[in-house]
Amino acid sequence: MSEGVLHAGAGHAVQHADYLEEPRGLWSWLTTVDHKRIGLMYMWSVLFFFLVGGIFALLIRLELLTPRQTVMDAETYNRVFTLHGAIMTFLVIIPAIPAALGNFALPLLIGARDVAFPRLNLASLYIYWTGAAMAVATLALGGVDTGWTFYTPYSTTTGGGVSLMVLAAFVLGFSSIFTGVNFIATIHKLRAPGMGWFEMPLFAWGMYATAIIQILATPVLGITLLLIVMERVLGVGIFDPQLGGDPVLFQHFFWFYSHPAVYIMILPAMAVISEVIPTFSKKTIFGYKAIAFSSVAIALLGFLVWAHHMFVAGMSLFAGAIFSFLTFFIAVPSAIKVFNWIATMWRGSIALEAPMLHAISFLLIFTIGGLTGLFLAALSTDVHLHDTYFVVAHFHYVMAGSNLIALLAGMHYWWPKMFGRMYNRRLAAIASAIIFVGFNLTFLPQFVLGSRGMPRRYFNYLPQFQDLHVVSTVGSWVLAAGLFLTAAYLLASFRQPKGMPANPWGGRTLEWETPSPPTTHNFEGQPVLQHGPYDYRPEPAPVGVKEMAH
Repeated sequence: MSEGVLHAGAGHAVQHADYLEEPRGLWSWLTTVDHKRIGLMYMWSVLFFFLVGGIFALLIRLELLTPRQTVMDAETYNRVFTLHGAIMTFLVIIPAIPAALGNFALPLLIGARDVAFPRLNLASLYIYWTGAAMAVATLALGGVDTGWTFYTPYSTTTGGGVSLMVLAAFVLGFSSIFTGVNFIATIHKLRAPGMGWFEMPLFAWGMYATAIIQILATPVLGITLLLIVMERVLGVGIFDPQLGGDPVLFQHFFWFYSHPAVYIMILPAMAVISEVIPTFSKKTIFGYKAIAFSSVAIALLGFLVWAHHMFVAGMSLFAGAIFSFLTFFIAVPSAIKVFNWIATMWRGSIALEAPMLHAISFLLIFTIGGLTGLFLAALSTDVHLHDTYFVVAHFHYVMAGSNLIALLAGMHYWWPKMFGRMYNRRLAAIASAIIFVGFNLTFLPQFVLGSRGMPRRYFNYLPQFQDLHVVSTVGSWVLAAGLFLTAAYLLASFRQPKGMPANPWGGRTLEWETPSPPTTHNFEGQPVLQHGPYDYRPEPAPVGVKEMAH
């Protein structure tokens, strides 16, 4: 390694305009290969579809306010909850953290100038937009009423825009695969000098584990969705019993992807939390290697538990027992993470800023979601709870609540780095509390509803369930109020001039060594790792970026 020159700090190395300013113009954004700009365009796209999917969710809860028809008929209700599920799953939760925050933060965190394949990165964004347009276009064909799982044989025989929606999900899969390929190559090849695998920030480990799932599992879903289209268009008997097909085969194919997809959603969320907690505890993260290996363990074990969604589909008792055991077993690496995060906070100097408040909300919500999953992993209780609102509540605690609250934690954490502006911290703290209360008010009653036998996806229900449905609906309004408040103060921050320092939170990872917002090429010279990512000793190794001699 050649000798280099040590910068005293990134704030002293500002020589170029930031990535938001140069180059200028709409065309420069639409053709950019800068990972930060692509990350921002992903983020705004995801937030737009989160708004659309959220409006559908509010309509669903409004309809369920009374036991009979409230604001829509049964057929419209089926289409609305299908669009809510499809948009939230394929356009929001899956790409939210990897494509938005991952694109923006990952190269900065490992000291790279960009991702390994910048043009492929831009292509993945356009593929995402194409798939999103196709999904929205199904509205012109009468919508889709199959549910986001597209279960056969109904999905192969019903009308509407099922084929287009299925092809939209197929196209979106390519976007996910391209992002995964890019992240794996970036982490392998573009880490800063001095950054070994166990000097990487845990966010990178989370993205790496997620990318493995994206690359290995997504093609299975893609092939399955193409088979649905073949059956609908060509009449090839694959899943429809009347054509000689097997509908249970579809469930095996679908859940072989979709259960690992749960970890595509939760592993990036865990990765964000692993960055936020040590920064706002001012303490070295507890059990670094345990957290890193548990990410990989979750990614691998996630391929072995798909059949626990099918305990009532005619599975043998022996097979059911094996999948039940494996499902219990996968809880171990998740529990390791939770234990290590709490141990990190223990006796730390905790600052209750908005990112940390969302991280604490994540810990509580994810723990509730994880523990209630044990009831669905046990054969005896799953039979009673299958297809009830208990599953809906568990699903939203683990996938929606945990993922989206981690997204909020990450956005609040990196917002000053993204835009060089700070939001109103008091309003952010208030909004995090409203969101936490609203989320639990919405979904906790659904555990009780499910345990009492309320089926999911029903348009009407018995009057005895109304009280809890009313509480859940009111909770959705509280949750929406918290989210709209968040949107308001984040957008209001753009009225402030840029002026944030490079490291407003006192973090130790490399993204805090660049100006806020960073320049187009991230660093003025090649950064060389000077200390560990979570080195919060009173007198850490010198902080700086070393410029390589030419």
